[in-house]
Amino acid sequence: MLGSLLGLTSAVRLRSAKTGSERFWWLTLAAVAIGATGIWSMHFVAMMGFDVDGTPIRYDIGLTVASAIIALVSVGVGLSIALLGRTASKIRILIGGVLAGLGVAAMHYTGMAAMELRGQIHYSGREVIASIAIAVVAATVALWLTLVVTKPIAIFVSALVMGIAVNGMHFTGMLAMSVVPESQFGSVEGATAAGLLVPVGAAVVFAIIGMGYALVSAPTEEDRAAAEYLKARIDHRQGQGPAPAKAPFGGRPAAPQQQSQQSQQPGRAGRTTLGDGSWTYRDRGRQ
Repeated sequence: MLGSLLGLTSAVRLRSAKTGSERFWWLTLAAVAIGATGIWSMHFVAMMGFDVDGTPIRYDIGLTVASAIIALVSVGVGLSIALLGRTASKIRILIGGVLAGLGVAAMHYTGMAAMELRGQIHYSGREVIASIAIAVVAATVALWLTLVVTKPIAIFVSALVMGIAVNGMHFTGMLAMSVVPESQFGSVEGATAAGLLVPVGAAVVFAIIGMGYALVSAPTEEDRAAAEYLKARIDHRQGQGPAPAKAPFGGRPAAPQQQSQQSQQPGRAGRTTLGDGSWTYRDRGRQ
């Protein structure tokens, strides 16, 4: 849920981005948040709750890393298809959702293939198909949500829905799995889940902190509008441009006569350049 929440918030910022570099930045954050922090880390933690009587379980590190990369890339591709186009949004959401859903399913079964144990693993075709269908539907709904949600409460509810859907896909896929233990398999090699927990947990924690800082520190549309208004006021006072039509926040610029009087008052120097000095960026929320 936390990964979905960060990813949806990043997607909102992506839709309002003005430059290609900004769009790439927010797309990367959204893909990391949803694909790696949300989907893959949930899959890995849930795998720690899986055991088979009579055999230890180890994990192939190469396949485990590959499963994380698959989740990250597939979600990134799906988001780029759905969010970076201008026309045929429904078709783009459908294509992106199918690709992202198939990628999530591939991540899940790659992660399961990374398990090493004494026994033969079998899969039930019906549950496998059901898990893939859940992944595709969940990914499509997730991409649709990234295009429509803007309000915090809507983002929170959407993150809840996405979290439930990802869990449903994972445990449906686990339901498809059965193991026939065999003692002659010999020793089981690979990393233990507990051994992988520390690096994975540290990576997820630092990723969440970094993404949270990026979301808090990045300027919003209101911040940009306020900055543009400030620049227009300065240019107008210096005779380099027309006066701005309206302040995009709660403050109200002073009349020319007031500005002239204020500029002659001691202690007021420097404030009249931007108006009457009675507003701040915080005032934009009072409208």
